[in-house]
Amino acid sequence: MKLIIINHTYHYETENLVRVFFPNEKIETVRENDGSLRFIETKLEKTSGGAVISVKVSLDTVLHEEKEFPLSEKLFDDTEDSFFERKLAGLLFNLLKMATGYTPPWGILTGVRPAKLMTNLCAKWGEERTKEYFSNELFVSDEKIRLASFVSKKEQPIIKKSKKDSFSLYVSIPFCPTRCSYCSFVSHSNESAKKLMEPYVRLLCRELEETGKIAKKLSLKLESVYFGGGTPTALSAPLLKKITDSVADNFNITENCEYTIEAGRPDSVDDEKLEVIKNCGAGRISINPQTFSDSVLEAIGRRHTSAMTEKAILMAREHGFKNINMDLIAGLPTDTFESFCRTLLKTLSFEPENITVHTLALKRSSNLVTEEKEKGSAAEAQKMLSFAFETLFKAGYEPYYMYRQSKCLGNLENVGWAKRGFECRYNVYMMEECHTVLACGAGAVTKLRSPVSPDIERIFNFKYPYEYIDRFDELLQRKKRILEFYRISDYK
Repeated sequence: MKLIIINHTYHYETENLVRVFFPNEKIETVRENDGSLRFIETKLEKTSGGAVISVKVSLDTVLHEEKEFPLSEKLFDDTEDSFFERKLAGLLFNLLKMATGYTPPWGILTGVRPAKLMTNLCAKWGEERTKEYFSNELFVSDEKIRLASFVSKKEQPIIKKSKKDSFSLYVSIPFCPTRCSYCSFVSHSNESAKKLMEPYVRLLCRELEETGKIAKKLSLKLESVYFGGGTPTALSAPLLKKITDSVADNFNITENCEYTIEAGRPDSVDDEKLEVIKNCGAGRISINPQTFSDSVLEAIGRRHTSAMTEKAILMAREHGFKNINMDLIAGLPTDTFESFCRTLLKTLSFEPENITVHTLALKRSSNLVTEEKEKGSAAEAQKMLSFAFETLFKAGYEPYYMYRQSKCLGNLENVGWAKRGFECRYNVYMMEECHTVLACGAGAVTKLRSPVSPDIERIFNFKYPYEYIDRFDELLQRKKRILEFYRISDYK
């Protein structure tokens, strides 16, 4: 599909909005029409007191709207550009709704962190005016406004626990039993990467040692530890223990430090690995069914069954874990609304402390996209999320963090729900960029947050395990930037 941009520079937001309605189409942004009959045209002509904005949508039929927006209508803290961009997006949104019959519940809001915007605007305008802005200017549905408002309020006490000398530790394990059809992470299946595991773990422990020295030199206080990937439990129990021992040897883990290890794939969980996790002090684990429909599991390339998920959850309880998260995904290929509802109710029967409900993201490098496999629909995914929204509230869970990925079905969201008191602090710290996250392992990204300003700087590790191993010394050189960053910040 051609997206025609005339006399304005708002191509990024305009293209993102078009993708919400047409997630499976290639969008080509051009400056003039080459004769194509299938196109979306956006045009802006400035006047002495504002601008005339025109939007034309040519699909099965042609829809066109043109309207003048005087600058006298802009909000007090609007720039001229932000005002015109928002008004153009609003016209485009309404025409695309008419053309497709679909109303995205997040309206024209395409950012990653809707709750952060809610928080910032409430601080400036107050809650009532902010909600009016979300509804009238951004066209966000009442359900999503309620969600953003609730998450915004739940995050605040967690954010306040972060101090200027706080940091979190992320440990990347880029291996999985198999690769799911929707996955675009740089993770390697056990079969293809088994020979890399031992050298990878050996060097990861060295990186943890060097990172621990830096944290101690800066007198940083560890708030949370998070093992992700990939699937950390794709490693053998002895290799997993080497890493947890390295964390214990090189970082000061206090009683108040939150410690999470993902055991995401039920087919990677056994008694020996659970014992390693329990003994290292990790109090929170994640065991992720994604769905309790065996046919859907087969369709997305998972080798476990729903019965194996149930066994893994019960095993974790037997080992004494009292804080378990379970991930679900709305919009999976071949899944139905009825099947998703059964999955959620089955999940609730285990009474996990956390339930994270994701929306399927159509990542460009995933098998789901590259092999043009069947995909879920945005409208169906939204029905699933609405059911989860009402059901989880009634079951005593509250949404405490939220984010959106690019190319999520319908521009929808991922939400962490928790029983009160079981919110994962790391998720909030990471999403709201409260403090530095020191990250170790292949594909890990250290995020340096200045303790005296909003400045953020990132240090990227090499993505692939073989590259991480081959260029490890170069990676350690990059870590020296952490000390330089804190010296510049002079946070003491």
